[in-house]
Amino acid sequence: MSLTAVRRKATRFAIGIMSGTSCDGIDVALVRIKGTGPQMLIKLVDFKTVPYPPAIQLRLLAPRIDAHELCALNFEVGERMAEAAKSLLVSAREQMCEVDFIASSGHTIAHMPPRNGEPEGTLQVGESSVIAERCGLPVISDFRTRDMAAGGQGAPLVPYADWIMFHRDDRTSICLNIGGIANVTVVPPKFEDVIAFDTGPGNMIIDGAMRLLTSGDQDMDMDGAVAARGVVIDEFLDYLLDHPYFAQTPPKSTGREEFGPEVYLRDAIISRRDHSFEDLMATVTAAVAYSIVRAINRFVRPQFGVTRLIVSGGGAHNRTLIERIRQGLPEIVVRSSDEYGIPADAREAIAFAVLGNETICGTPANVPGATGARHRVRLGKITPA
Repeated sequence: MSLTAVRRKATRFAIGIMSGTSCDGIDVALVRIKGTGPQMLIKLVDFKTVPYPPAIQLRLLAPRIDAHELCALNFEVGERMAEAAKSLLVSAREQMCEVDFIASSGHTIAHMPPRNGEPEGTLQVGESSVIAERCGLPVISDFRTRDMAAGGQGAPLVPYADWIMFHRDDRTSICLNIGGIANVTVVPPKFEDVIAFDTGPGNMIIDGAMRLLTSGDQDMDMDGAVAARGVVIDEFLDYLLDHPYFAQTPPKSTGREEFGPEVYLRDAIISRRDHSFEDLMATVTAAVAYSIVRAINRFVRPQFGVTRLIVSGGGAHNRTLIERIRQGLPEIVVRSSDEYGIPADAREAIAFAVLGNETICGTPANVPGATGARHRVRLGKITPA
């Protein structure tokens, strides 16, 4: 079917692919979409997470990647994404859904947003041609670059979908996604009032601290259980929260270049190994929570009367982290996106399906209030089937 024919369909089915900076796996969502623009209607049909093999995960986590390795990873991650998408094509056939296209976030290797005249750019791997060839469907990918070309940060990109999924006419909410990097979207009744930004590190430093402190034997603090047994080290917390990124005003975005464990944590943790494992994890977890709370109090609440915080991403499962956020925002109701019919782990994959739909329909899908772009632009590049 031609893209023109897909555009004319009243209902489209898309597979959204998301690979986060935590490098733990590929999230894929099968989404039913009606329409385009703010009146779009969406429904999640199926969702799954496909873990990366440990060898690929370690390669994606490497602090430096040379050109030869980058070339290999681009195709290997593309193969993994194609396999993940094909697993949902099976589900689609079982439910008699005809999938029209795939939308892939790619996996971000480097993200250097505009900052003080420094070199800028963004690069994702997960070759779209491999996905299109293996799945026999058009693939929309490379969403960040057009926003950056228009003067934006290229991130966060999910605010467009957040507003479609979560806006209400009678209240303003905040969507908090805690992936490798944590970001917030302010979802007011009117789309033109949306703002969003990265608050700073999320699971990236919690998982990174676990790897550093266990010499790679453990890569996550399940439910925040280790952090729950520790006591926050005030001096270490102050050090972690002293990073200049936290004081920058939005629009802003960040990534592994500033908050990768090798850059942000390694020396700090090594120099504090006289403290207990539990206390170090409690402090790193508290730093994530407090950076989120402080960002909301400083950059959101002076402008918006917020009634609730809707949490998604892998960090939504970290009970210690969520409890610290609740304690820091006692006037705001904190809920999981699951309570709104959007599984916490599926939100970003759904969002990229939405962005892909807008690329197909020719509808601008960046949010200048989130990225700082000079104007609305159509995102993504289309690889034909």
